[in-house]
Amino acid sequence: MLIVSTPNLENQKIKEYLGIVTGSTVRARNVGSDILANLKNLVGGELISYSRLLEGAREEALSRMIETATSMGANAVVNFRFQTSTITPGASEVIAYGTAVKLED
Repeated sequence: MLIVSTPNLENQKIKEYLGIVTGSTVRARNVGSDILANLKNLVGGELISYSRLLEGAREEALSRMIETATSMGANAVVNFRFQTSTITPGASEVIAYGTAVKLED
């Protein structure tokens, strides 16, 4: 599956637009991570546990989007984006989305 953030692909022609595809996941922090993060806030630096949490969430959302695009018969996704939003304090949703397309052979 070819995934690009641009609206088209250089040297390739889009044969068919299949529609918007999405994949999402909601992840929550845990108490242990919150305690360590609060301590890290005192001295500064990267909150590694949160970075890993969001990295995993992005990978899962992307995988789910690819599954949806594949089930529609797509061989590429254009205009790909990630979006993150807070659902409740301590929980965030990560959405991967784009337009599923069929490229000419």
